[in-house]
Amino acid sequence: MRKSYRVKSEKDFQRVFKSSDSVANRAFVIYKLKRTENTHFRVGISVGKKVGHTAVVRNRLKRYIRAVLTERKTDIDPQLDFLVITRPYARNFDMTKVRKNLVHALTLAHVIEEMPNENEEE
Repeated sequence: MRKSYRVKSEKDFQRVFKSSDSVANRAFVIYKLKRTENTHFRVGISVGKKVGHTAVVRNRLKRYIRAVLTERKTDIDPQLDFLVITRPYARNFDMTKVRKNLVHALTLAHVIEEMPNENEEE
C-alpha cells in the first residue's frame, strides 16, 4: 500500500479520532471520517505495546492489516479516512484470523460492503 493511502500526521489522526464515529469488535477498533476532498481512502494503523512487546510482533500485525486492506481496496469508499486500532486480543493472530476479524470490523463500520457468500457461484 502506497504512502499516499496512509494517515500519517498527528493532526490527521486526531481529526479522525474526534469524529466519534467508531465501531469495535474484540480484535480491532475502527474510527472513520468522511472527507469530500479525498481522491482515495486513507488509513492509519496503530498497534500499541500492549498488543506486542516487540517490534517484530507489532510490525507483523501491521503488514497483515495492510495486506487485507490492499486485497479489499476496491470495496472501500474513496472518501473515507479511517483508523484501525489493534487490541491485545489480536496478539497471536495469523493472517487468516486478521483477515476474518478485520473484514468483520470494517463491515460493522460500513467501510466495506458485506462479503458475498464464498460458496455461491456467480
